[in-house]
Amino acid sequence: MLYLYDYDIGPCIGCVSDNVKYCRFPCVVDDDFNKIGEKIIESDGIILATPVYWYAPSGLLKNLVDRLTSMENMIFHQGRSLLEGKVAGFIVTGLDSGVSMTIAHLMFVLNSMGVLIAPWSMAYSHMDDVTKDEKALRDAYNVGYLVVETIKAMKSYGKPIGYNEDVDVKELTEIAKRVAKEDDKIRRLNELAKIAVLKA
Repeated sequence: MLYLYDYDIGPCIGCVSDNVKYCRFPCVVDDDFNKIGEKIIESDGIILATPVYWYAPSGLLKNLVDRLTSMENMIFHQGRSLLEGKVAGFIVTGLDSGVSMTIAHLMFVLNSMGVLIAPWSMAYSHMDDVTKDEKALRDAYNVGYLVVETIKAMKSYGKPIGYNEDVDVKELTEIAKRVAKEDDKIRRLNELAKIAVLKA
């Protein structure tokens, strides 16, 4: 278990915006991020827990997530994100509706980096004293349980699941055109015909 406030994690300096090849892990910023990054690389999954800060994760967690770009961007150096195939879950606390936005933000960003989001992998509470929130406690337990079970399922699959660059885009384009031209057009015309008959 890592408490981010025990570490010095500075903001991302945006190397990837200057040149995609400049951004890589270990990150060039001289702070504690790379220590945490090594622990993430060694892990099969991560659970992120944060309070809500204005409908978003805490600033320090946001720094960490931004800096994970150096690990995701290894796709341009080694052919895959260092986060690809890891499983994530989320626990958020806050006294307003920002919990859903915070979880959605974290899910979207980590999934964009190649992280698998476990099913039912979110817990949140709006209560000052979370020990009185039975649903949140049960959900938090299940975040851990389902992240672990998803990791086990992934390992039993026997091969990595990740983004596939090796696809014939020309063939896919032709298939899409054919489907849109034939099947979809006919289906849409049939639906319009039904609507016209109902209105008549």
